[in-house]
Amino acid sequence: MSIANTASAGHHIEHHHAHHFESEEHQYESSKQGIWLFMATEILMFGGLFVAYLIYKSLYPQVWHEGSKLLNVSFGATNTVVLITSSLTMALAIYYIQLNRRFLAILCLGITIACALTFMVIKYFEYSHKIHVGTVPGKFALVDNSNPASKTRIAALVEESVGKSDKELREEHGVSLAEIDHLSRLKDVHNWQLFLGFYFVMTGLHGLHVIIGACLIFWLLLRTINGEFGPDYYTPVEGVGIFWHIVDLIWIYLFPLFYLVG
Repeated sequence: MSIANTASAGHHIEHHHAHHFESEEHQYESSKQGIWLFMATEILMFGGLFVAYLIYKSLYPQVWHEGSKLLNVSFGATNTVVLITSSLTMALAIYYIQLNRRFLAILCLGITIACALTFMVIKYFEYSHKIHVGTVPGKFALVDNSNPASKTRIAALVEESVGKSDKELREEHGVSLAEIDHLSRLKDVHNWQLFLGFYFVMTGLHGLHVIIGACLIFWLLLRTINGEFGPDYYTPVEGVGIFWHIVDLIWIYLFPLFYLVG
């Protein structure tokens, strides 16, 4: 809804409904319906990927069982906690704006952005490790590009692991003996790259939504600092909040489907 909001002493910002709406209430309800309609399209997009995931998982259960062991459950669980926390702070930001407690709203929006950045930093470490080891879909999977003979990355690592301790391997190549052993078994599983294909597409698409959401929340933060939102006008904050909650909800499904399926 939109009537007026006092940003600071002596500074009065008025909000009027657009000419094609009958009233502020009509504009508010239309905005809410619009964001929910948009989120329905987002759910349909991810829904198609989830259906494809289930089909291929039923066709290649061994691929999913072995592939999930490539993922770091601690990273995934940490990101789950981070996003759940961000949902709480986003909801609190809306609540505090409705109460006209601007400082607390700004604080909650800032924490939400920090959680989004934390999520993406963890994903960076996950992705970079997989690229380093070669557990990626496509022609570069397990390929050692520094080797003129195009020896597979896992074959090179197996040779270099002979006579070395787990600590030495971690320091020199960033992998453990257990991971090398698992990779050497995984590469013999038929169509093993399918799991990684779904992993990178679905988590990458979700990560893109996290970045977009963080940018939108930053936009809200700037407007909140300028005193543009208050008890009488908070529609953009609520709309972005709905988007952010859906993004968090999708990750709650992605985490067990990839990290815990094995």
